[in-house]
Amino acid sequence: MAVSSITAFWAVSVLLILVPGADWAYAISAGLRDRSVAPAVGGLLLGYVGLTAVVAAGIAAVVADHPAVLAALTLLGALYLIYLGVTTLTRPGTADAAPDDATGSGAHGPSSRRSRVLQGAGISGLNPKALLLFLALLPQFTQPGTGWPLALQISTLGLVHILSCGAIYLCVGVLARTVLRTRPAAARAVTRVSGAAMVVIGAVLVVEQLT
Repeated sequence: MAVSSITAFWAVSVLLILVPGADWAYAISAGLRDRSVAPAVGGLLLGYVGLTAVVAAGIAAVVADHPAVLAALTLLGALYLIYLGVTTLTRPGTADAAPDDATGSGAHGPSSRRSRVLQGAGISGLNPKALLLFLALLPQFTQPGTGWPLALQISTLGLVHILSCGAIYLCVGVLARTVLRTRPAAARAVTRVSGAAMVVIGAVLVVEQLT
């Protein structure tokens, strides 16, 4: 597989990642509400691992031949975004939340971390922007007949995207937490904006799928 193809895909991938959307909103919300942004970002990356596996398994071709499947996934992702956005709006935590309790069952305990991971995986795995990248664009950067199995090429490109996401979303979450740590009112406002962004994105997608 040519380095030029990997580089071209990386450029497209980074451009899409840098466009604020549901992933950004979730990373910012995690930066302001959680002791660590790692579980939330790890969940986002887990969702992309799942998408990479799906495309590598050849399911992308099936989805491409059945637009209704992609439409259903997009609608499901939109509804999930609205749910998370409403949850964020009703509970706009700040960066100075209470520490873990001794049993690890408090707001930042193992159960909460698992919840953040699962939520992140749901957001990225059902993110329409991610579905477009993985199901429509990623296969176009593969090169049949180069000696690399197609699944390996897709996995390599998926890994490039995952690493880029990890670096950028960690920076987004940490920066949001660092800048707003001593500004609780501003932190709550930004969290509400993040929640509202999820709701708006989800609502727009629902309207697009139903019209």
